[in-house]
Amino acid sequence: MRSGGVSETLSQQPSDLTNEVRVRRLAYSDLPAVIAIERRSFPTPWSLAMFVLELSKPSGICLAAHAGDDLLGYVVCSRYDQVWHLMNIAVSADHRRSGVAGQLMRRLFDDARGVLPFTLEVRVSNQGAIEMYERFGFRSAGVRPRYYHDNGEDALIMWLD
Repeated sequence: MRSGGVSETLSQQPSDLTNEVRVRRLAYSDLPAVIAIERRSFPTPWSLAMFVLELSKPSGICLAAHAGDDLLGYVVCSRYDQVWHLMNIAVSADHRRSGVAGQLMRRLFDDARGVLPFTLEVRVSNQGAIEMYERFGFRSAGVRPRYYHDNGEDALIMWLD
C-alpha cells in the first residue's frame, strides 16, 4: 500500500464550508480530482492503480467530501479480517482546517458501524493529524521505525477500539 501511510496534510487557512459539505461514496469518476489532491498532499502519492484497487474491494469504505461539483477531500479505509485500516485521508489545500476531514471521519465511523477496531499509521512529525486522530479517540500504540520511504521518517501507530 502507500509507502507514506495515513496522513492529513494541514495548513493554517480555514475555510467556512461546513454547511455546504456533503459526504458520499467515492466513485471512479472522482479519481482525477482525487489524484490532483493526492499529488499536492503527499511526497509519495498513491498511483491511480492503487485507488482503483481500493475502490474495487467490496469490504472497503471509500468516501468523498464535496461541495457542489468540487471534491474537497477523501478517505480510504480497508477491512482486514477483524480490523479497519485507515489507509489514506487528504483534504485539498484550500479547505484544510475547515472540518472536512472530521466530516469524513464521522461518516467513516457511521458506515463501519462501530463493530471492529481501527488502526492507522501517521508521520510522527504530522502533529495536526495526530491531534485530530486523538480527538476521535485514537491512541498511540508504538512506532514503525523508518516507515516512510521518501525520507526514512518513523510512523506512529494508532488504534481506536
